Amino acid sequence: MTNETIWLGIGFFGQGLFFMRWVVQWISSEKKKKSEIPVLFWYFSLIGGLITLIYAIYRVDPVFILAQSFGLVVYLRNIYFIYFSEK
Repeated sequence: MTNETIWLGIGFFGQGLFFMRWVVQWISSEKKKKSEIPVLFWYFSLIGGLITLIYAIYRVDPVFILAQSFGLVVYLRNIYFIYFSEK
């Protein structure tokens, strides 16, 4: 297995996790019969985005680096609100 193959695997894995956030959101909304964003959505976003960012850094792709970096801030902030905001 070459180094490039490993990195492609990392990139696809990150994107797969990032995609799973939509699956989780869809299933949750179908169960509740209304639009909903479950907590798991934000964790899939964070972990998938972080892995994709690592891959983008490896590829030296400024478009994806910028997009994923900004996204991570949003995901972390939403997780913060879920656990530390007043209820």
